[in-house]
Amino acid sequence: MGFVKEFKEFAVKGNVMDLAVGVIIGAAFGKIIDSVVNDLVMPVVAAIIGKPDFSNMYVVLRGTVADGTALVDARKVDGAAIFAYGSFITVAINFILLALVIFMMVKAINSLKRKEEAKAVIAPPAPTKEEILLTEIRDLLKK
Repeated sequence: MGFVKEFKEFAVKGNVMDLAVGVIIGAAFGKIIDSVVNDLVMPVVAAIIGKPDFSNMYVVLRGTVADGTALVDARKVDGAAIFAYGSFITVAINFILLALVIFMMVKAINSLKRKEEAKAVIAPPAPTKEEILLTEIRDLLKK
């Protein structure tokens, strides 16, 4: 029984729940980044470089694959060893964009935290004459 109780306490702690929410949001955020890369960035990069799609960029290391064969079909050729560098380029661009977006988010959050800390450092205003007088009266009444 002690194990079940301990596990329940662990599972409902704030940190575990925060982690679960972070993983779920991270997965959704990953899909957004994939869409940005595949639908917005890659067409521009492909237009500049002249290749319509990085995912079909590969080199045949062993075997015979006809020129212009899609990567999916090239991998099905018996005895062929495929070096698919185009997929790596796509994943690397995804990573760079994701890191850039996360950096901008962290930078914005840190900026907001600094502003909040600056507000907290500001000293409270000096007491008014009425407050000073009321404090003196209170102190006299305590005697």
